[in-house]
Amino acid sequence: MLAALDALADLRITVFRAFPYLYDGSGEAGRAYERDYLTAYANSPGALIAGAFAGDRLVGAATAAPMADHAAEFAAPFRACGMDIGQIYYFGESVLLPEWRGRGIGHAFFDRREAKARELGFAMASFCAVIRPPDHPARPAGYAPLDPFWRARGYAPVEGLIGHFDWKDLGDDAESRHPMQFWVKRLIA
Repeated sequence: MLAALDALADLRITVFRAFPYLYDGSGEAGRAYERDYLTAYANSPGALIAGAFAGDRLVGAATAAPMADHAAEFAAPFRACGMDIGQIYYFGESVLLPEWRGRGIGHAFFDRREAKARELGFAMASFCAVIRPPDHPARPAGYAPLDPFWRARGYAPVEGLIGHFDWKDLGDDAESRHPMQFWVKRLIA
């Protein structure tokens, strides 16, 4: 895992620069933040990093870990809603370069992470996605959110289960707070 962190950091920065995240993540500070963030996966015995490669080139990746092993600010909204974070397997990200989309890789990432969650005995899987207004000025024409894909896989947004995370948007001078909607799927009844 540690050997893959730099390539994964670069991939995250590249993919998250696009709408809806608009994540700046530039320079050595951005790379250092990414490495620190991703090291949590390397330190979690229940973590998973799945990669998609074209030869030796990382073109996509997905991460997951027990919510209890992830950053505390991700667990806070679940605790506030009275949910047991010990029962939640958290999907950190699923990033794929645009030219590799539509080939079933996203489904494979979800399949692998859900299988790992079940293997470890977790009752639920969750991830979060940034909330941007429909009229956001950076929204590209023809942009299609991933909500239908997530719903087809059995995930649903949980009303009121929203976290807030800070990052610097492209073109901004400083970090700003972004609302993130958590989506949940029950894995075992």
